[in-house]
Amino acid sequence: MIWGEKLRQGAPSALLLALGAARLAAQAPPSAVLDILKLPRTERLTVPRIAGPVALDGRIEEPAWAGVPPFRMVMQSPTFGEPASERSEALLAYDDDFVYVAARMCDREPDRIQAPTKKRDAMVSTSDWFGVFFDTFNDKENALAFFTTPAGLRFDAAIFRDAQMQQANDMPVNLSWNTFWDVAVVRGDEGWSVEMRIPLSSLRFQPKGGEVVMGVTVFRWLARRSEIDTFPAIPMNWGQMSSWKPSQCQETVWPGLRPRRPLYLTPYALGGFDRFYELNDEETAYVRDGSPKLELGLDLKYGLTGNLTFDATVNPDFAQVEADDVQVNLTRFSVFFPEKRLFFQERSSNFDFPMGSVNTLFYSRRIGLVDDKPVRIYGGARLVGRLGGWDVGFLDMQTAALDENPSENFGVLRLRRQVINPFSYVGGILTSRLGAGGGYNVAYGLDGIWRVRGDDYFTLQWAQTFENGKANRAFSLDAARFAVMWERRTTRGFGTTVRLARVGRDFDPDMGFMQFENYTAFYTRTLYGWFPGKASALTSHDGFVEGRVYWDNDTRRVTLAEVGPGWEFAAKSGFGGRIWPKLNIEELDQPYELTDDILVPVGRYVFPGAEFFLQTPPGRLLNTALTGTVGGYYDGWRVSLGARPTWSGIPDLEVSGLLQYNLVRFPARDQTYIAPIGQVKVLATLSVKFSASALVQYNGADDTVAANVRLRYNPREGTDVYLVCNEGRNTDRLSRTPVPPSLSGRALYAKFNYTFNF
Repeated sequence: MIWGEKLRQGAPSALLLALGAARLAAQAPPSAVLDILKLPRTERLTVPRIAGPVALDGRIEEPAWAGVPPFRMVMQSPTFGEPASERSEALLAYDDDFVYVAARMCDREPDRIQAPTKKRDAMVSTSDWFGVFFDTFNDKENALAFFTTPAGLRFDAAIFRDAQMQQANDMPVNLSWNTFWDVAVVRGDEGWSVEMRIPLSSLRFQPKGGEVVMGVTVFRWLARRSEIDTFPAIPMNWGQMSSWKPSQCQETVWPGLRPRRPLYLTPYALGGFDRFYELNDEETAYVRDGSPKLELGLDLKYGLTGNLTFDATVNPDFAQVEADDVQVNLTRFSVFFPEKRLFFQERSSNFDFPMGSVNTLFYSRRIGLVDDKPVRIYGGARLVGRLGGWDVGFLDMQTAALDENPSENFGVLRLRRQVINPFSYVGGILTSRLGAGGGYNVAYGLDGIWRVRGDDYFTLQWAQTFENGKANRAFSLDAARFAVMWERRTTRGFGTTVRLARVGRDFDPDMGFMQFENYTAFYTRTLYGWFPGKASALTSHDGFVEGRVYWDNDTRRVTLAEVGPGWEFAAKSGFGGRIWPKLNIEELDQPYELTDDILVPVGRYVFPGAEFFLQTPPGRLLNTALTGTVGGYYDGWRVSLGARPTWSGIPDLEVSGLLQYNLVRFPARDQTYIAPIGQVKVLATLSVKFSASALVQYNGADDTVAANVRLRYNPREGTDVYLVCNEGRNTDRLSRTPVPPSLSGRALYAKFNYTFNF
């Protein structure tokens, strides 16, 4: 529940604007707001065409606004259904070119309004917020979010899977999605006000019968009170993501709204140099490599229809993309890192084929990366949007050869449509990875999700892979994954997720991400949630049992299991937490190599452990999250403790960090593994157009320090100047043979891109 730039990746939980909202009182709501508290909401509200010009200045003074009825927000948390502590209302209108959003956020203490940063996409919990969600296709599953603060920054994101979290760290929100829009903000003695102007070309929607139906939610966060206000009134029945759920949006009608088809051309130029050191083939010495760099490239975006967009890229470069957060991996599985490259972002949910936990049939980071090394992408194309009732996603990319890896072509086609009711879907996906040397890997998947009733959902999935050198028999269980899942999506009363999956020994999606192979797995998380009422210090809490068991398909033995009861809570003060004691079982059929010197022997291990999490009130200018994992670890024990503090006490400056200490001890073998992690992020903003950030990370697992410094000038959307410096250092040289250089690598790049809008 850590916040940061577009909510920091790797946080202990997903969207913490939502977590700060995880407070719901059980008392009857006041009668003054009963009309908008009714669920389900079946009536549709009409959004008017604006009657005159609007000067984008944030003042909402034009006569054109006078005829627009306001949406009055009510409190979602800490006490659901109460009138907002401060009057909050929003206005929506449109013309032939733009959607206009205005909002008045009254505040009787205007000097206490919080807005510590101006950086684009820096969504921090220490700032006040106003935002609007548009379910543009009214499909109850996907939405676009547009947010701003009293400082006037812009934050946008794409929501998918009805904001339904599949596990504690899951984030069903694409935080890297950006589009073209403008905002103006004014602060005054009575609070602050907002005007947004969103081009119709930045939205995708589908007219029918001369009108468009969209779902809409408007949202306000008062940081110092940990208060969220929304219209419509949305209870916290679905957990910390409740206010982000497209299925809970208010349906609105937009008569005569017509889509616009954008054409954007964005050339870029990049120059700089890099220098790095690698071991030679004999592993006897480090060899210096690197060269000056000059790159030119081009991106194109064209709206084929109002709801179908074509993207093409030639020689894309992602030098400006933020560095991944450092992690210490104390599991047998690969670490999952989220996609941050902008080309893969727009409506990326169209390509989503989740397979439990972080497993997925399509993982876009497979494109352009081999063994964590960047590979040149010659170019590619995407087609995303909707055709009739079908959600469509098509992608094709061509990469260069690298070392022994040949040039490859990556292709994806995903189709999906609603059936039976607005909350049920069927679809399929096809992926292909074709090497220039004749190697290939092809996968297909079929899936369906059905809303049975209320919050009950049933999911069915089948996927199969084909690869050179394999038997490749159609419908072979050896090369397939099959899964069924039942969900009751609620945190009020009884809620559950139960999933059973089987993965064959030859199932290997080269364009996906799989943590395990050749297994049958059972997963469940079942809870009972309470909302104790207005008089309680706790606003919500639940007890749960969570567990997963993996069986080897050949031996039928349990190879991995963890199960245990837990408790999580949210308090009216803003504190939140979770504790999960559990029993672990792991069976190793080959030694587990923790380091070059520490091997865990083959055998069956049963050991207890516990995980905990505590978040201080996220709206405070100084807040932190504490995490921990303690207990047994195979035939030894481990302690992992972490803290993520954030301080925003000086305007336009935010300092955050991570301190983590990992200690593993095997007393019987007298072996110890210590892996501390340190991270410091500094963000300074001179204006909404200019920002400077620095990220310094220390990884005690491999004794390295890495620094990433980024300067960005963003005068308007689509036009950017970046100056990026990366540097790596080895901190423990003398214990290694051969001795590595102090400097492991350095790169300095300048990048400029400009978007032509036709």
